[in-house]
Amino acid sequence: MQPSPDEARRDMAGDTQWSRPECQAWTGTLLLGTCLLYCARSSMPICTVSMSQDFGWNKKEAGIVLSSFFWGYCLTQVVGGHLGDRIGGEKVILLSASAWGSITAVTPLLAHLSSAHLAFMTFSRILMGLLQGVYFPALTSLLSQKVRESERAFTYSIVGAGSQFGTLLTGAVGSLLLEWYGWQSIFYFSGGLTLLWVWYVYRYLLSEKDLILALGVLAQSRPVSRHSRVPWRRLFRKPAVWAAVVSQLSAACSFFILLSWLPTFFEETFPDAKGWIFNVVPWLVAIPASLFSGFLSDHLINQGYRAITVRKLMQGMGLGLSSVFALCLGHTSSFCESVVFASASIGLQTFNHSGISVNIQDLAPSCAGFLFGVANTAGALAGVVGVCLGGYLIETTGSWTCLFNLVAIISNLGLCTFLVFGQAQRVDLSSTHEDL
Repeated sequence: MQPSPDEARRDMAGDTQWSRPECQAWTGTLLLGTCLLYCARSSMPICTVSMSQDFGWNKKEAGIVLSSFFWGYCLTQVVGGHLGDRIGGEKVILLSASAWGSITAVTPLLAHLSSAHLAFMTFSRILMGLLQGVYFPALTSLLSQKVRESERAFTYSIVGAGSQFGTLLTGAVGSLLLEWYGWQSIFYFSGGLTLLWVWYVYRYLLSEKDLILALGVLAQSRPVSRHSRVPWRRLFRKPAVWAAVVSQLSAACSFFILLSWLPTFFEETFPDAKGWIFNVVPWLVAIPASLFSGFLSDHLINQGYRAITVRKLMQGMGLGLSSVFALCLGHTSSFCESVVFASASIGLQTFNHSGISVNIQDLAPSCAGFLFGVANTAGALAGVVGVCLGGYLIETTGSWTCLFNLVAIISNLGLCTFLVFGQAQRVDLSSTHEDL
């Protein structure tokens, strides 16, 4: 008897999964890639003060340059995920990294190309956002197709830890480069390392034939296979899909609010404190927290716990418990306690990597990139709104408590939605399967 198309797709996915050595090689490579992604992304914020002095930017103009990254970042999430589902996430990542690595490396040249420094830098940041916006949706697509379900959470948490590594690396090395060689050296450093990483992936992990085929698919705008069409209606008729989108939106929005306002909170509340403590310690805590969440998640599944039970537990930590520590920030006057609460909140948010980020792969491994792109677009847009709303509340009330209350409300709305409607059953297939 001929297998159904859905059965054939499942068999084909199983045949293309990485072996253990391949998974280890790709996990390390993607960890470094995520690290370099954040190195390039955070280069501009570190250099903003020096560039403002050189080019005469005021706070409003500097804000335009910094925020312009997210204008582009919001636009390519869905595109990146869909392309990852069609041609392979690793190819999308390689092609985009070669582009944003080049742009980062030539940013100092663009800045001096004409007297319109603000326009050129704003354009380059928008372009950076467009190119980096495809990374995580393509990564989600790649891991959903290549990594076994029992290993996805740990793999994703390892790769996701690259964001904290990249932030720390740019903060540490970038500060030294800025002091010794000027702001231009930071862009050369992060852009050059990215291009070196691209060369390594192309040389040792990808075949030239596959890359040429992917470029041909993009050039001709044709599908790779007849199964590449996204089942839009089937996906968005499922409450579990909407629960995943809302939960990802809440997680991203809460993270962006804390990421944007925590430095200002510490500087204004504890003006005599050393900046490196509150700028570094939470990210140092986040790295082992991310790895532990992935290990714990996969361990529980291997012990026989249902996948959806584990995903909801991770979200309870990533959204619920993290919001408790965020609330505590608004009710303490101790610097040490504030650092502990901020570190706990940021660290626990990394549990989302083993919760909702992997749950999207549970729901629709054949189009996980597309679905993650939709959810992350909503999260990025909500994050921009949340950051602005947080600033309005602080300005209006004169209190930081309202900001942390906002974080708690957003986080718990997403958590409650996921606890009620979240599932780990595949929804991208026409047939019905038992809930995992």
